[in-house]
Amino acid sequence: MTAASTPELESERRALVDLIAAEAVFHGDFTLSSGKKATYYVDMRKLTLDHRAAPAIGRLVLDAVRDLDVDAVGGLTLGADPIANAVMHASVAAGTPVDAFVVRKEPKDHGRGRQIEGAEVTGKRVVIVEDTSTTGGSPLKAAEVAAAAGAEIVAVVTVVDRKTGAQAAVEAAGYEWRSVIDLDDLGLQAQ
Repeated sequence: MTAASTPELESERRALVDLIAAEAVFHGDFTLSSGKKATYYVDMRKLTLDHRAAPAIGRLVLDAVRDLDVDAVGGLTLGADPIANAVMHASVAAGTPVDAFVVRKEPKDHGRGRQIEGAEVTGKRVVIVEDTSTTGGSPLKAAEVAAAAGAEIVAVVTVVDRKTGAQAAVEAAGYEWRSVIDLDDLGLQAQ
């Protein structure tokens, strides 16, 4: 279980947990992006793109990195895109602006041929964000691309940690791991 830094943010986190449990946890037989099988699926895209949840997600992820002196947040498209934008907006409202960036799975084959869009990351302190994580593959791919572009990766933050090895993989790669919500919060068991 994780906690927010203020009673107001903790209340907002609890409300987000309730919303996730009610509307984004599905039970059945699922194959995750990692290829692993699961009996439940946490569909965070349903809520990272929802007006009721996105502002809270932005404030809570920003709170999770408040001590890191961050220039920008981003990650692998598509899961990270709405989170990075929510954090960017929350940071401006809080008076501590950070920029957002998106890491494409492959560089564009036209235009400037960029793999990272949005904020320039070269020489910047960045946080890799993700909606939910199973193995850590997506944030590690994003971190690899951002680091190759000259970014300093200061942490990886996931909104929902499935507690299935992502933290260990991210930490083994030398990055700090943080999460906003985990399975204990949702009353789920790791699979």
